[in-house]
Amino acid sequence: MIAYSEVCAFTNTPGMGNRAGVVLDASDLSEQEMQQLAAFVGTPETVFATRLTPGAVRVRYFTPTQEIEFCGHATVALGLVLAQNGHWTGQSLHLETLAGRVPLRLECQAGVPSKVWMRQPALQTRSVPPSLRGELAEVLGIDSRMIHRGLPLAAASTGGWSVVVPLLDRLILDGLEPDFSRIHSLTEALDVVSLYAYAPVGVNRFATRDFAPRVGIPEDPVTGSAAGALLGLLASQGRLPVRGERACGLINQGHAMGTPGEVEVEIEIQGHDVRAVHVGGEAVLDREGTWSRPLSS
Repeated sequence: MIAYSEVCAFTNTPGMGNRAGVVLDASDLSEQEMQQLAAFVGTPETVFATRLTPGAVRVRYFTPTQEIEFCGHATVALGLVLAQNGHWTGQSLHLETLAGRVPLRLECQAGVPSKVWMRQPALQTRSVPPSLRGELAEVLGIDSRMIHRGLPLAAASTGGWSVVVPLLDRLILDGLEPDFSRIHSLTEALDVVSLYAYAPVGVNRFATRDFAPRVGIPEDPVTGSAAGALLGLLASQGRLPVRGERACGLINQGHAMGTPGEVEVEIEIQGHDVRAVHVGGEAVLDREGTWSRPLSS
């Protein structure tokens, strides 16, 4: 029997935010078994700790249909489970992922773990042809005039590539009618994981929705990796307030699915050069379970 936990990340309320499966002891699971367990758990992503050593944890991430390089909310969920099970008390710790090394930081209140921060893989960006503006609007079910012309439309990654699509306001965002079949085809053609629609709701606060049918997730409730990529991109273009060499922002996501969550982002920046993207959030244990290997495994 393989034990797993289901954790709600980017919230302190069970059932809200984004659920992730966490398997702390996956050292003897095959890739096929990890995929089967991820499908069984059924959360948008499940993270498997394949090796735990002092100061380092080797991990793999799976959606219900395939392996991915990195997942922000599952990383926050893993940090909470490591802390609650005595594997992490706040000492230096990093994850070894397919996207690279991801350092973690634990924030506690009155000695109780309250928030997990991750330094995400380095920000990467690439342009999206303006000629795609019309098609992007169509697959999201809106008129192209509803796309914000003053904010960046681009591809960005801090561990997983997304096309970030700026919208004029939150009402448009909430009213999107995505065509998942066309989004699957378009994201495949652009070689990205998702379309990440966003709308400004304050100077450094944005509401977002993330559509990733290409990896088996029609809509992701709260997406830590895309949040980091978006705010890193905005900071690099001078779109966020900077104090000293640090910019901060908040992402609200999940409201359209009835599972709201909040992602905090801190960016180290020199001029327009983003040196590091840190993403943090709360998490809460939702339930625990066990999985039996199929007899054929």
